[in-house]
Order: sequence, then structure tokens, then C-alpha cells
Amino acid sequence: MKKIDDNWYGNNFNWYVKWAATVCILASVMFRGAGVDWRLFDLFAGCVGTALWLWVSVMWKDRSLIILNAVMLVMLGSTLLKEF
Repeated sequence: MKKIDDNWYGNNFNWYVKWAATVCILASVMFRGAGVDWRLFDLFAGCVGTALWLWVSVMWKDRSLIILNAVMLVMLGSTLLKEF
């Protein structure tokens, strides 16, 4: 059985993930600025972007970013769940 190492993805994979996360966070802020009618889209885009940034911070092994994004994901996720 082949062991999966840290480089199972391409060398620039984290670059794509971090930029996708950044686009999601910017979309979230755009929806927030558009008004309360777009609140659900704001929360959803924020959760996706924060989850992707959490993934990047784990790949980078950066504890401060891991804590920041984990707490943000819990807060945004719980607010998103309250909407339903």
C-alpha cells in the first residue's frame, strides 16, 4: 500500500486554495454591503471562505491562523444554522 505524503497535491495547490478563499471572503463582504436581503449569501460565502482559509492555515501549520479561522468558522456556521 502506497503511503500518502505531504506532497500528494501539486506544488502550487495551496496557492489556488488561498485565492479561492480570498475570493469567497471578498464576495461575503460584498454581499454584506449590499444589505440584509443578501445576508444568507454573505454567511454562506463567509463560511466557505473561512473553511478554505482554515485548510490553508493547516497546510502552512500556522497556529494563529488555525485558531482565528476555526473560531470564525464556528461563529459564522452557528449564525448560518440559526437562519434555517
